[in-house]
Amino acid sequence: MSGEPPPRPEPPVVGKVTHHNIELYWDKAAEGPRRKEDGRVRYTVQEEERTGGWGNVYTGYATSHIFEGLEQRTEYKYRLRAANNYGPGEWSRVVTVSTTREPLTGEQLHRAFAYQEDTYKVQQILESGEVPVDVPDKYGLSPLMSAAQKGYINIVDVLIQHRADVNFQNDSGKNALMLACFAGQLEVVKTLRAEGATWEVCDKGGSTPMHWAVDSGNTRLLRWIIEDGCPVDIRDRNSGWTPLMRACTLGGNTEVARVLISSGANVNTKDNDGKTPLMIAALNGHLSLVELLIQKGADIHVKNEFGKTAVDFAGSFDRRRVSKFFEDLLAKEKEKKKGLAS
Repeated sequence: MSGEPPPRPEPPVVGKVTHHNIELYWDKAAEGPRRKEDGRVRYTVQEEERTGGWGNVYTGYATSHIFEGLEQRTEYKYRLRAANNYGPGEWSRVVTVSTTREPLTGEQLHRAFAYQEDTYKVQQILESGEVPVDVPDKYGLSPLMSAAQKGYINIVDVLIQHRADVNFQNDSGKNALMLACFAGQLEVVKTLRAEGATWEVCDKGGSTPMHWAVDSGNTRLLRWIIEDGCPVDIRDRNSGWTPLMRACTLGGNTEVARVLISSGANVNTKDNDGKTPLMIAALNGHLSLVELLIQKGADIHVKNEFGKTAVDFAGSFDRRRVSKFFEDLLAKEKEKKKGLAS
């Protein structure tokens, strides 16, 4: 007696549906009576193509399958048939399934202004209520911190309107004001200050926003910060450095130092180790900065807690140009003393 293909199955049953996956399953009972000579039943699922016609998207022996990589909020149509050793049966009726909308995430919020200032997208995501306004990215930066650093003032305004925390700090203690200062973003700094960001906060390295502003080299920003009331000699909490001391390190920005000094920075203040701005500038070899400090009253004879002067620092670190300047300066002092004594 010859066999027959399996009967026409019921349409696939829809299981879990997401924005990019659809699960379908089918019942083996729909195959009808089976005989040994019929062989194993194979299933084929087809999906209707956008251009017309149908294409195979699954062939196998399982009774379920998850179709992945689909587009969100899109309608898909599927049909099923079974086959055995005697060939395929008829196609089932068509089942229609629509994927859901992709849920909004913090990654999407950060991506909305990572490469361009997409204010509308940021507004749209925040108004959905699905994404917290302070959700950090993989580096621990809140959206406000990222926008502040990039100088995206419109994004900053939108985030603040949605109650972004202007004092949010990441694992290293950085906040939006520090990053805006480091990037020299004056308009953002003004906005953050108006919303309650403070000059006294420190990161885990002990630095304040003012110290990060020194690193930016933006003298216009520094003047505004001082006019806004930040103490010009505010100290970090680790080494006791003032902004002027920070300016005397690797950057050695003379114009930044000039602004700080003209605003009242103490040229002879000492850090926790007894070092002065002149000592720091000398050991880093910043001749023009050394000259400015001397001109503004820095004392070449001051010693740190180990009895070392700026002259000693210049010699120890082989800063020859600075050492030559100090030699000439001390020689002039000696000549002047001789003249006064005679």
